This record gives sequence, C-alpha cells and structure tokens, in this order.
Amino acid sequence: MNEQLPARVGLTQEFDCSYLPNRQEQLLVILDPSCYSTDKFESLLGLGFRRSGNQIYRPHCPICSACNSVRVLAQDFIPSKSQKRKLNKAKSQFEVKYSTQERPEYYPLYSKYITMRHQDGSMYPPEKEQFQSFLLCSWLKITFIELWHQDTLVAVAVTDCMNSAFSAIYTFFDPDFEHYSLGSVMILEQLRFAKEQNKQYVYLGYQIDECNKMKYKTQFLPAQKQLNDEWVAI
Repeated sequence: MNEQLPARVGLTQEFDCSYLPNRQEQLLVILDPSCYSTDKFESLLGLGFRRSGNQIYRPHCPICSACNSVRVLAQDFIPSKSQKRKLNKAKSQFEVKYSTQERPEYYPLYSKYITMRHQDGSMYPPEKEQFQSFLLCSWLKITFIELWHQDTLVAVAVTDCMNSAFSAIYTFFDPDFEHYSLGSVMILEQLRFAKEQNKQYVYLGYQIDECNKMKYKTQFLPAQKQLNDEWVAI
C-alpha cells in the first residue's frame, strides 16, 4: 500500500478477467474502515482505486497491468466539434435533471440496458439486488444525472461526488435511443456539471488499450492516465 495512505488491504482470489480473454484478474480491496469516507476515498482515487457498491478496490493482477485509471481535467476540458454536435442533438430532444436519491424508474431502465446490450457480460441476467449492491453506496454522496425525453427516463449517469472530483461509476440508457450517442453525452454532462461545481477531475474508471469497448475514454481531453503509479498526460 502506498506510504502516503497506509491502510489494511485484502487480496481476492484470481478469477477470469471481464475484459480480456485468457487473462486472470485479482483485486486489492480496502479493509480499513477509516478509509470509507469522502476525503479518504478521494485520496484513494488518486492512487488508482475505485468503488463498487460499498467496497473500494484496485486491480492487482499477477501478470498483467493493462488497467490504467483515467481522469479528465474538468476545468480545462473543451468539447470537440463532434462532441458539440452530439450535445446539441441531445439538447433538442432531452432534458437534464439531477437527483440524490434512487428513483423507481432506474432499475427497469438498467434491466433493459443490460438485457439488450450486455448479454455477454457478467451482469447478465440483471437482478435488482445486484443493481443496488453495484451502484449504490451508504457512505458516499451520489448524484444521479438523468436524461428525460418528455416523461420518459432514457439515461442515468451514476456519479460519485467528492470535494475536488467526480467519479463516473456507471451509465445506463435506453438502447432505443442509442443513435444519440448517449454514453458519450452522459460523460459530457458529467464534465459540464463538474466544471459548474468547480471540480478538478472527473475519473472515468479504468482504460484497457486492448479492449475496444473502452477506447471512448481517451476521447475526452485533456486527460491523464496512471502508469506505474504516476499520472501522465494522454
């Protein structure tokens, strides 16, 4: 564990990697209860950790270091021409709302998203208990950034809120509206919200260069990724 933030950690057993074939995955999990607070978690984000449900973890694979944490410099971010077009197209159809509480509409939307888009993933088939244990958290403030089409919820970006940063936990949306590039639109909305709230970073989770599904994370610049425990410009 980094000397700047001593803590008790556990190491999971190895299991099949969710992103790369024929690879084994292993995680460091924070066991120290004192680290489960907004301030400590923000420090841990800077060390490459992330949250899933109430647990804080970081990849610690025996023979692989493909996972690199990525963060966007929110105050310096300017949308590209393509990103501006996506935002303008979405703005003409949708309304952005914010909530700090889970709504009843979330799980049906999540279930549809997983069923139609991720049948080959570890979260299929969707379950309400799995949804709550993965996205919600009892010790951290969460903002749900929502996109509404009239009275219909079409997208939710689950966003952890710290003093100087946001962490993008997960976005799910109605696949019937995917031609609006809602995954990218929701990151752009998180970045806009972060700039309004004077946040320094928006953490986008882990980037794996060999995984095509994750290449979108390098399209939001300026940004940094963590290599060998150092943050370097992308």
